Amino acid sequence: MQYRGGRDRDNSGFEETVVRVNRVAKVVKGGKRFSFSALVVVGDRKGKVGFAIGKAGEVPEAIRKAVEQAKKSLVSVPMVEKTIPHEVRFKIGSASVLLKPAAPGTGVIAGGSMRAVLELAGIHDILTKSLGTNNPINVVMATVEGLRSLKTAERVASLRGKTVKEIFAA
Repeated sequence: MQYRGGRDRDNSGFEETVVRVNRVAKVVKGGKRFSFSALVVVGDRKGKVGFAIGKAGEVPEAIRKAVEQAKKSLVSVPMVEKTIPHEVRFKIGSASVLLKPAAPGTGVIAGGSMRAVLELAGIHDILTKSLGTNNPINVVMATVEGLRSLKTAERVASLRGKTVKEIFAA
């Protein structure tokens, strides 16, 4: 189950998107007990994004729990204009993602759960490919970690104790 679009529930500036809702059945003596887990992505479309999984007996409660937890795990995404600074490949478990910067006007070329993360992060031009599993939880996790691993030229220069010109001159 995938949902499109985001909502700003509490006017905090963060939008949320429910990527996936899973129903889990536990077999007990009297029959089956159902609980739900919700994968939610939260972002402000200005470079901050986070995700979390909430579990509860009802769907709205699971979504609420996930949103609260996602706001605690926000990641800052470095951007160059409206794209990412460089190409990155990131692998978590069997989920591997490829993120490439794109020319202005390209748009977000991504599928499913990866698209939700990139749109809520505020990235407008990017090329992506999900390699390996298509499990939404693992794809979202790999995408967020890939975005976290990005560095701008200024950041790399400061880590090396050089200027940006010295790095690009080499």
